[in-house]
Amino acid sequence: MSSLPTADSRPAKPPRKKRKSSWAARLLLLLLICSIGANAFMYSQYEEYFQFNSQPKESFRDGDADSDDKIAVIEIGGTIMPPVTEQTIDSIEKAKDDAAVKGVILSVDSPGGIVADSHQIYHALKELSAIKPVYVSMKRLAASGGYYVSMGIGEQGRIFAEPTTWTGSIGVIIPRYDMTELGSKIGVQADAIKTGKFKDSLNPLRPLTQEEVELWNAIIDDSFDLFVKVIVDNRPGLDEAKVRELATGQVYTANQALEAGLVDEIGFEDAAVKALEAKLGLSNTRIVTYTHPADWSAAISLIQARDHRAEILETFLNAGVPRAYYLFSSLTPASVGD
Repeated sequence: MSSLPTADSRPAKPPRKKRKSSWAARLLLLLLICSIGANAFMYSQYEEYFQFNSQPKESFRDGDADSDDKIAVIEIGGTIMPPVTEQTIDSIEKAKDDAAVKGVILSVDSPGGIVADSHQIYHALKELSAIKPVYVSMKRLAASGGYYVSMGIGEQGRIFAEPTTWTGSIGVIIPRYDMTELGSKIGVQADAIKTGKFKDSLNPLRPLTQEEVELWNAIIDDSFDLFVKVIVDNRPGLDEAKVRELATGQVYTANQALEAGLVDEIGFEDAAVKALEAKLGLSNTRIVTYTHPADWSAAISLIQARDHRAEILETFLNAGVPRAYYLFSSLTPASVGD
């Protein structure tokens, strides 16, 4: 008989993996990620409640950093709609309340936007320009609502356009998609239960009636008349007849705009700053601008998974929501009545 192997002669067993430690580390990591997400969410809600996130912060841009006299540059970029509207108005209020800010440059690079938002910014600028001089520096595009808000600088303000600026596009548009043929092909038709004949007006799944065309044309005519009025009120060299002649919806080059009286001078932002300094009788100023802290709640929502079916449904429903725009865009559908 062969002898049994002794304990010393048995092959050594491989060491067991520390599974408990590995799972514990993963659990801690998961808890850490959840904690960071929860804290970011609660902080965003805290900021939203107290509105701290809407307060612009001043930063140095150019000029004499030691000067007590400041010129603030307020930028309007992209489509004029939330959050651009609120951020711009907050910047205007900050410049108005800061006694060290002697004048403001409104830097515009926008195709325009929502009618109501454009007028809100215009109104805030009118209040600012009543107590401090405001000049405009137009960048690549200052069209439609971008031109509308520029009128907030008043009769004493001056508009500078870069040599390659496009501006003008004076007019109003209500986007509408005609989906009647698409609806018939896929077997969908409009059958709203409503209390009035205009309640589902602009429904993309049925054609407009003549009454609806007249209704919406009257609405956009009212917004158009307001556009004409703000130009006439704030451009001393333009009367109503001339403005209506220019208000074809087209954009104008810088040279064309200068010839038509829509702008005062062709020049870059530094030319506008120097002109404003001369008006103020200042030689050394500190040029500042305003930044806005990130909205953490919006950032979190962007990284969350999206249900594409819900997104398509939302887009479809929004197609029937009437919105009037002072907007220049080649992608915007035809206006009511076209």
